[in-house]
Amino acid sequence: MDTGQKSTLIERLDALYEYDREPVTKDKLHGWKIFWATFAGEHIAGTEFVIGPLFVMHGCTAVDVLLGLLIGNFLAVLSWAFICAPIAVKTRLTQYWQLRKLGGPWLTVAYSAVFGVILCVLAGAMLRVSMTSIALPFAKLFSQPRAEVGTLPQWMWVAIAAVVGSVIASLAVLGFKGMAIFSKMSAPWMVVVFVIAAVATLPMLGCHSPGDFWRVANEKIWTGKVAEGMGRFTIWHVIGFAWLCNMPQHFGMGDMTILRFARKWQMGFCSCAGMYLGHYIAWVASGILCAAAIDRGIATDPGPIAYLGAGLTGALCVVVAGWNVASPTLYRAGLALQVATPNWSRWRVTTVVGAGMIVFACMPAIIKHLDLLVTTNALVLLPLGAFIFIDIRLFPKIGLQPNYAEKTGSLISWPAAAAWILATCFSIAAFVYKGYDPVFPIFLVLPEWIIAVVLYTVFVAAQQRMAGVRAGLCPVATELRPGQTGPVSTKGRD
Repeated sequence: MDTGQKSTLIERLDALYEYDREPVTKDKLHGWKIFWATFAGEHIAGTEFVIGPLFVMHGCTAVDVLLGLLIGNFLAVLSWAFICAPIAVKTRLTQYWQLRKLGGPWLTVAYSAVFGVILCVLAGAMLRVSMTSIALPFAKLFSQPRAEVGTLPQWMWVAIAAVVGSVIASLAVLGFKGMAIFSKMSAPWMVVVFVIAAVATLPMLGCHSPGDFWRVANEKIWTGKVAEGMGRFTIWHVIGFAWLCNMPQHFGMGDMTILRFARKWQMGFCSCAGMYLGHYIAWVASGILCAAAIDRGIATDPGPIAYLGAGLTGALCVVVAGWNVASPTLYRAGLALQVATPNWSRWRVTTVVGAGMIVFACMPAIIKHLDLLVTTNALVLLPLGAFIFIDIRLFPKIGLQPNYAEKTGSLISWPAAAAWILATCFSIAAFVYKGYDPVFPIFLVLPEWIIAVVLYTVFVAAQQRMAGVRAGLCPVATELRPGQTGPVSTKGRD
């Protein structure tokens, strides 16, 4: 490639602007179809082949799963629609830039760095899911007829990760619209494959008619028997996991990144496409596949169980499903870390993060501990999302100044930093007191959110009282524009 061609390519990549540091303009907003596809594509994804089997191995009963997922996913839809979507549409900003307004640039950099790394690990987990399917033909070459893909040579995993990870990173570089188009094409097909694969494996478990299903569900699938090394899940765990596994995205405001492109806040209800097609139908289907694999002594990795149910089509579904969730995750990670690297364009940051994703994907432990990783992600990042919500929704109603760090030119908001640290310490202390239990963190997410809200409100009230701030009046009326590091006086403005 000559210098002119290289320059043209870089210019085209730089033109993929995603309104990283300013509100999305009206001409770039999208309608209902894009968000149905986006939520469906991201949540009918590679994680479904991992999380569905968790309910089987953690000893859930059929009632626990079928009723618990119904309730938990309903709560998740309400959270997207009434918590995250209205804030995203009101501000039109990413959560990183909105956090800068209330927490200051230093706190934002700290949050974005932690969030970016965690998202990079999660994207690596999704890449690993796709790799378990692509590894199937190579497993045959290494004389593994039962598709025990976990014992392939490490160099083979690295090679697969590099190739597949490059495709995922390319999708993330294309930005929101490119990922939405890919989801729009693939989501309906993935739902059909999940259902067909599950139905095809039911006869292997002794279910030959609709009347047999409930008996087989209790005797062969969700039997209430806990696998070795696993904790026991009840219906409350299922409800909590369905509701809270995506809490960083709705209560934690992570999906401001996506929903800022929505024309109306009501488009938050599009999350029901992901929750009920993905986190209900797909989790149930993958649980059935897992039970059939266990019954036949086959590995319960995503690739083998999908191949068992739908052959090559099932294996391909795992690959596409992994892409559908890894790309948006990588996209969010790129936007997060761009806050810490303001002179880099989004595509450059996303490319670097993609390299990190490939490294994490070569670590099989991230799939085995995905449930703990998801809840840890929520516990660490949730408080700052809570601050965005109450800063916009609550503070003007109780006479407190929102976006106080921006208006005073503060580099860091001590109320936000202190509330974040204390709320996180509460969860860590509770986890340590309970003893190691990968199930327990699920129940800490909501209490931590409430504690963070209370602490932040109290600390901000104290800060503004000491500064002599009255409702609607700030002692240093300043405004930080995107990319600006110091305050600019707004004296005399309306």
